[in-house]
Amino acid sequence: MFQFSSVEQYHAQLQEGNATCLQAVEHYLQQINATRHLNAFVEVFAEEAIAKAKLLDEKRKSGTTTGKLHGVVIGIKDVICYKGHKVSASSKILHNFTSIYSATAVERLLAEEAIIIGNLNCDEFAMGSTNENSAYGKVLNALDETRVPGGSSGGSAVAVQAGLCMVSLGSDTGGSVRQPADFCGIVGLKPSYGRISRYGLIAYASSFDQIGIFGNTIPDIALLLEVMAGADDYDSTVSHTKVPAYNSLLQTSRKFRFAYFNEALEHPSLDKEIADSIKHKIEQLEKEGHEVAAVKFDLLDYIVPAYYVLTTAEASSNLSRFDGVKYGHRTPKEGIDLTEFYKESRSEGFGKEVKRRIMLGTFVLSAGYFDAYFTRAQKVRQLLSDKTRDILKSYDFIIMPTSPVTAFKTGEKMDDPIAMYLADIYTVMANLVGCPAISVPLFRHSNGMPFGLQVMANRFDEVSLLQVSHLLLQAKSQ
Repeated sequence: MFQFSSVEQYHAQLQEGNATCLQAVEHYLQQINATRHLNAFVEVFAEEAIAKAKLLDEKRKSGTTTGKLHGVVIGIKDVICYKGHKVSASSKILHNFTSIYSATAVERLLAEEAIIIGNLNCDEFAMGSTNENSAYGKVLNALDETRVPGGSSGGSAVAVQAGLCMVSLGSDTGGSVRQPADFCGIVGLKPSYGRISRYGLIAYASSFDQIGIFGNTIPDIALLLEVMAGADDYDSTVSHTKVPAYNSLLQTSRKFRFAYFNEALEHPSLDKEIADSIKHKIEQLEKEGHEVAAVKFDLLDYIVPAYYVLTTAEASSNLSRFDGVKYGHRTPKEGIDLTEFYKESRSEGFGKEVKRRIMLGTFVLSAGYFDAYFTRAQKVRQLLSDKTRDILKSYDFIIMPTSPVTAFKTGEKMDDPIAMYLADIYTVMANLVGCPAISVPLFRHSNGMPFGLQVMANRFDEVSLLQVSHLLLQAKSQ
């Protein structure tokens, strides 16, 4: 029977003749079929994946050099374009829309011989923290099906958690990779803003969005980042900073410098067990010879308001293109003027949470409130960036909880959007300042659910971030 633990182990199996790409694909298709009730996938590319696996097996047998991701089975979030395949952002407004090009990230995966097995469910237009806002219905947490998997990349997290693919892609605008990784007990990386091209990623908030990676091991995450990162002529915001060989730089004997915020660990929203576990981890790090210090941080309560003002403003602008004219849902109503046509098409096509954020964004951009909200939020963002840069001059990392709570029950927070937004208190900071952040699955709560430690590093210092994450996971397994 096919078993997967890491890409390195899988490639060794292929080279030794103990497994084939076809066996891997067939195994994952069986697993997907057996767990359809989890609702992780929007669409499965079964025939295509099987055909690709057969071709790769033949190529390997012929002795031809194989790609870095040869036969690696990957799922992609339903906001990432894949030419000739449907992409809908889990929204009725893009129902049955077929992408006419592939995202740069997807092109680079395919160039290294990855197998894309399907599109993964998510909150509509990546707006949500529970994966309950999808036009395709909610995704279930495989560890406890009465609980949410987190969002917005809930399907991507569950696909890795439940063994439905080897690794997966999500997108992270304010924690949408790290928080579901935390809820599902896996690794979730948000790279620096601009580290991976956003070309082909359906936009929520363009100055925040970043493609992220889910996996079970740091080497697997590092390998995907190495393949996808780098300059791209199709994205003017992407970094031209040289891409390190992340996967070969994971081993280190360095002693690191960690900063943490008492304001975060003593925050009233934080579950006591989560706080105690992180405090205990801080003590362990000190005993291992690392430097760990509390740093005063007085901006914590401004982070979530600034984030939601800015992201909803950008969403209001980005989603204005979905008007029912050129593509997407078009109202069947006849005999109405153009304004009414737009209103009906968008009202029918968008879900409740997307409408809420569009209206909030339109409000903060309006003439009477622009300076009071949007301009002030931009000032908070600048203050936050300056403060973070100063802290990371003296320390390698900032450590925080990923989420104030473990995965909560389905429906528990749907009637209180403010409570839902405030739950993003620890993750949105990395998106506001553009630094890389990761959720590392280190802990288990008394309620049986996993939770992680969030680590943030300097912009484009993913090498150190992956190194310390590797150390943390290795220490956990010992």
